[in-house]
Amino acid sequence: MWEWIGDNSVWVLIASSVVVLLLFFFYEKVRGWLYPPPAKDKPRPPARGFNVVYWAVMAVAVAVMALAFVAMTTADTGAAITRDMVERWFVDHGCRIGLIIFVGAALWFVIRRTCPPLVQRLMAKPQRGESREGLRRRANTLQGVFIGLGRIIVVLMVVFMILAELNISIGPVLAGFGIAGVAVGFGAQYLIRDLIAGVFILLENQYRVGDVAKVADVTGLVEEINLRKTVLRDLDGIVHHVPNGEIRVASNYSRHFARVNLNVSVAYNTDLDFAIAVINRVCTQMAGEEKWCNVMRTVPQVMRVDNLGDSGVEIKIVGDVKPLEQWNVMGELRLRLKKEFDKESIEIPWPHTKVYFGNKPGD
Repeated sequence: MWEWIGDNSVWVLIASSVVVLLLFFFYEKVRGWLYPPPAKDKPRPPARGFNVVYWAVMAVAVAVMALAFVAMTTADTGAAITRDMVERWFVDHGCRIGLIIFVGAALWFVIRRTCPPLVQRLMAKPQRGESREGLRRRANTLQGVFIGLGRIIVVLMVVFMILAELNISIGPVLAGFGIAGVAVGFGAQYLIRDLIAGVFILLENQYRVGDVAKVADVTGLVEEINLRKTVLRDLDGIVHHVPNGEIRVASNYSRHFARVNLNVSVAYNTDLDFAIAVINRVCTQMAGEEKWCNVMRTVPQVMRVDNLGDSGVEIKIVGDVKPLEQWNVMGELRLRLKKEFDKESIEIPWPHTKVYFGNKPGD
């Protein structure tokens, strides 16, 4: 078998490379075909078996590709890959490399299993002004960051241990990284700035995954936070990747609580006391319903006459609600107030202009 690989090393290398590329680029399509999206309100079937088979095939293809590459390079020097050479290499290095990979995979499995419950336990302690939903979002954010760091550490550890087992000096490799770091130092300063800003964002708990925030003039739902960037999705479904170093001001729309801040306009000839009574009545009725009583922390009420506008009088309504519920509450209030104003003959003004042709307004 080894002689055959040596004689056909070029074709084996090409075939194994094609297999690796196909596995890499068509992973999602094959997974979606084997595990289609479930029906509504049904859990997605687990794909653990598919992942195990996928990575096993990928590992075999990469091993064959490496073996063919070694056979092709040794053929140029007049050496030939033989069964004894392969067996000796596996006895001397292969078993240890396999053990290193196994230990790395086991360590990664332990990190994936133990990190979430540890973070949940730390986040279980009550914090001032923080709701359970807020604690859950912070825990999810920290889990993603810690698991990402753990993955990088495990991969680097496995790579360096394999290099040491192959008698490849790690010192020159690290020195090469150092020289490369100096060469790209001016560009790397932005990366370092992003990493430092990401650390402070996490430590200060400025926003979490699941919050609605405005960062770097981009407003959207926070989908991912890591040490380098923040990923947001706006109402149009557009995903924005914002480097943490570019964030000067971060505005969180869902920290601890949210507030209904709604202006309603009525015509100038409206009895304001009557209009205010109607608005407060609608808000009180809405807060008493089962659907909305658990959403509102305080009953929205008229705060003041906020502005004498060009076309009407603006009345401000304020009230505290649960995070991310302010837009639903304001939308429902607008709908109910419009219907109630129609019943009570309260006019909602629209822009209009009066024109006088040389006469006094009273004529």
